[in-house]
Amino acid sequence: MDQAYNRPEDLCLAFGNSENIFYLAKEITDFDSARGKGNIVWDEYIRRRSFSCNQTFFPFEETESTHTNYHLPPQSLPFKVEFLTERALRLTFYASANGREEAIPNLMIPGELPKSPWSAAASEDGMIYQGDGASLEINYKPMKITLKDSEGKTLTRTFCVRDNKSILNSNPLPFSFVQKVGDTRRQIAATWALAPGERIYGCGESFTGLNKRGQKIDLWTEDAAGAQTDKMYKPIPFYMSSRGYGVFVHTASLLSFDFGRAYDGAQTICGGGEVLDMFFFIGSPKEILTEYTALTGRSTMPPLWSFGLWMSRITYFSEREVRETARKLRENRIPCDVIHIDTGWFEQNWMCDWKFAKDRFPDPKKMMDDLRADGFRVSLWQLPYIEPENILYGEVLEKGYFVKQPDGEPPSGRAVIDMSNPEAVLWYQKLLEGLFALGASAIKADFGEGAPLAGLYFSGKTGLAEHNLYPLRYNQAVSNITQKCMKGSGQGSEAVIWARSAWAGSQRYPVHWGGDAETTDSAMLATLRAGLSLGLCGFSFWSHDIGGFSHISPRELYGRWLPFGMLTSHSRCHGVPPTEPWEYDEAFVAEFRKAVEMKYVLMPYIVEQARMCSEKGHPLMRTLFFDFPEDETAWLVEDEYMFGEDILVAPLFEENARERDVYLPPGEYTDFQTGKEYSGRCWRRIRAGEIPIVILTRKNADIKTAPAAQHIVVSI
Repeated sequence: MDQAYNRPEDLCLAFGNSENIFYLAKEITDFDSARGKGNIVWDEYIRRRSFSCNQTFFPFEETESTHTNYHLPPQSLPFKVEFLTERALRLTFYASANGREEAIPNLMIPGELPKSPWSAAASEDGMIYQGDGASLEINYKPMKITLKDSEGKTLTRTFCVRDNKSILNSNPLPFSFVQKVGDTRRQIAATWALAPGERIYGCGESFTGLNKRGQKIDLWTEDAAGAQTDKMYKPIPFYMSSRGYGVFVHTASLLSFDFGRAYDGAQTICGGGEVLDMFFFIGSPKEILTEYTALTGRSTMPPLWSFGLWMSRITYFSEREVRETARKLRENRIPCDVIHIDTGWFEQNWMCDWKFAKDRFPDPKKMMDDLRADGFRVSLWQLPYIEPENILYGEVLEKGYFVKQPDGEPPSGRAVIDMSNPEAVLWYQKLLEGLFALGASAIKADFGEGAPLAGLYFSGKTGLAEHNLYPLRYNQAVSNITQKCMKGSGQGSEAVIWARSAWAGSQRYPVHWGGDAETTDSAMLATLRAGLSLGLCGFSFWSHDIGGFSHISPRELYGRWLPFGMLTSHSRCHGVPPTEPWEYDEAFVAEFRKAVEMKYVLMPYIVEQARMCSEKGHPLMRTLFFDFPEDETAWLVEDEYMFGEDILVAPLFEENARERDVYLPPGEYTDFQTGKEYSGRCWRRIRAGEIPIVILTRKNADIKTAPAAQHIVVSI
């Protein structure tokens, strides 16, 4: 069957194809402990068909070289180890003698790598490196690399062919690389042990179970078209383990992470290239994320007004509708700071030419000036794809600002702006600059997941290298021009974007939102899981479409989703209309107001916590175990979260629910709405207060509050 458009072939298939040639790690030679460089000897294997017990198996079998005598097999290939800090190190493996790290400087890792040499001592058959928080043991023959914590506990180790204790089972895939018979390309599979009971978290904005143990995660940015599949708008090649280590794979190529799905005792990282560049971080979840974001960057602090309510729908079509929405928000005393205009501000809905429709938006500058005077900012939707009917299409083709087809020719249809082309980026930013000149305060950087896999890019690379990198380039382009324009307007650095797609490093350009969630209870829960998962990858700030996106939100669901949305860093009501509370009934207007006012009352606390998160690279909305790593039960809870350090939130996920079971980590808690007090380290059945959500504060915590204002004041 043909592969679906813009989706690569499953990387793992190459390792199961018995026609390919396999090289399994055997031993380490010529290791220079001072330079951290050596070679790995790889023995050649085939998959030999074996028929046993009425089944066919294809176990690995060592073989003599299949290469001719004038083309020697790649039996000895380089690898290296580098030590960055006392809790961070780097291991790089090569499947080619000429292998080198991808040329992607200043993108995922924007600064110089630190260096903090660990002490080295020879062991019986290898080297032991010792840092303040961990040790790395390298055994030469047979090859074995073991990461341990400061107390000597094994965190993980390489899983090689000799470690397989099954009889005929070829899983797990041992530490190896494959040379494909079809195109002779090579791919590395780095396999590491999983301990009994070990749990894995992260990998980006994943909607599946929070614990990734037992899952196979393909890291490929794509339009997930919902919140209840394994597809991701924001895959991030980073994860952390409950055993106290985190892993970042430094690449933009397709990756596949198998966390014990094929074989329960092993995790396998299948890379799409000839180099696998891995960073390890050791410590508690907070320490791991601090180290990872020190490497890849931290979220800048968004402007204060962005933490208020964003009111939107798909879509407002005219200045009249926008002004009417603003008027009714103030008339109904509903706090709000941003009105977002989605796909309908052009002459033709969705036909993005970065210009307002003259008949429906006769004076956009005056509209935005007037809204600003009433405490509203304006956010505008756009995307980086240009249709043939777009007035800008000819210019893009003439200047070559598009991603080319595989033969180097222009696209036959939609043009994708090539964000690897600096001139194309400047041209694109000029379009956005015109919108800021009119008074816009934020740009919605929608889409970005559709960069052509088969395309040719200005960088000289194909979509194999550029597809996943496209969201990062896109986020950066929008954020940089936003920062330039907002600073130029005398407002200081007030850059905030509203982005759907992301890759490692995108956390530097907040804010990102959770895509097109279904209007269902299960999508609400999946949305929470996704936000928690992304937060564990260094994204301090995140939002989602309150009430769901895909259909009209039922009143009852919208009412439960709303306070959850108010207790995330950024809050936007968006989706199929109506989203405005007065379109439901008067009682809902009152309920809506109470939920929104709750966030504005908590705004001093939220801003204080947000600044801390920005400084440390921590998520504002985080899993329970992030703050309570010693509590085993906290690692199992995926339907509650901490909102900053001192507020525990438990949304209601079932229809007509007014109470739920809530797990309280160690400590004492007070119900924010009712004042009831609870002791922790146990489950409690707790009834929600007037606002349909359970909110608990840690006893004696300094929860700063302020009177609810109609919009955020600068003095917070």
